[in-house]
Amino acid sequence: MYLKTKYLFGIILVILLVFTGCASRTNTNTNDKLNVVATTTLLADLADVIGGEHVNVNGLMGPGIDPHLYQASAGDVTLMQNADVVVYNGLHLEGKMGEIFESIKVQGSEVICIENGIKEDDLLQDEDDSNVYDPHVWFDVSLWKDAARLFAHDLSKIDQQHASDFNANLEQYLQELDELDQYIKNRTSEVSQEQRVLITAHDAFRYFGKAYGFEVIGLQGTSTDTEAGTSDVSSLAEFITQRKIKAIFVESSVPPKTIEALQAAVKAKGFDVSIGGELYSDSLGGVESDAPTYILTFKSNIDTIVDALK
Repeated sequence: MYLKTKYLFGIILVILLVFTGCASRTNTNTNDKLNVVATTTLLADLADVIGGEHVNVNGLMGPGIDPHLYQASAGDVTLMQNADVVVYNGLHLEGKMGEIFESIKVQGSEVICIENGIKEDDLLQDEDDSNVYDPHVWFDVSLWKDAARLFAHDLSKIDQQHASDFNANLEQYLQELDELDQYIKNRTSEVSQEQRVLITAHDAFRYFGKAYGFEVIGLQGTSTDTEAGTSDVSSLAEFITQRKIKAIFVESSVPPKTIEALQAAVKAKGFDVSIGGELYSDSLGGVESDAPTYILTFKSNIDTIVDALK
């Protein structure tokens, strides 16, 4: 697993949990709703869809935040301590928070880890480390359906009184995800097979590539904790030039400088590649964007990709 090093900041937060754990958790529920804290915007959206009127959802990370590098604040710890339910992705997406989740369980919050809903055979291994799994499972709609099923199942066990509502919300959502899956396939068909090459800042789209037939290359690794070197940029620029790739893409949660450097390196080789637009990778677009939900985010992504490559 990557990010094996224990970070001092994380240890301090765990100690904080231990010393505050004996105190009773503050009940912040209103109208008997479950207080749910989700790490990412993707999970906050999922919790809101499945939980519906029976949950209050708070997200730790806002739009555009990189979960790979996120360090929980003392306020985040308090928020999770006071929650009825904490939901996180797992697979080391929230790389610097692993010990905190384990401690939160001791404090009395129910903890749901989406990783537990994905079959190991469906997970992709990191290309540089066979002991690491790629955490970006949401870019395969079929796996996001599995995530939704797990969340509905676990939430129904926690709040049995409203289990029928959670399951009804799940069934409706699964239908919407099937429609999304078909939309993605229809749009993908507009791009010729030889042009289905997706080049991004970091390696977040491998599940997408496997599910929808794209060759996917990220300048950085699966985690943004790694950085692309000069040789990486040069070799990828050569690849783009030889294959005459039309467009490369920046990401909303990753600074654009590496992709801009790649574009300049391609130009130096005598070929012009455009920046095809911004993709949402580790975060949704936010309420003021055209992509505030998982479904709208994925539609925005596939529209940006297809329009730039076809």
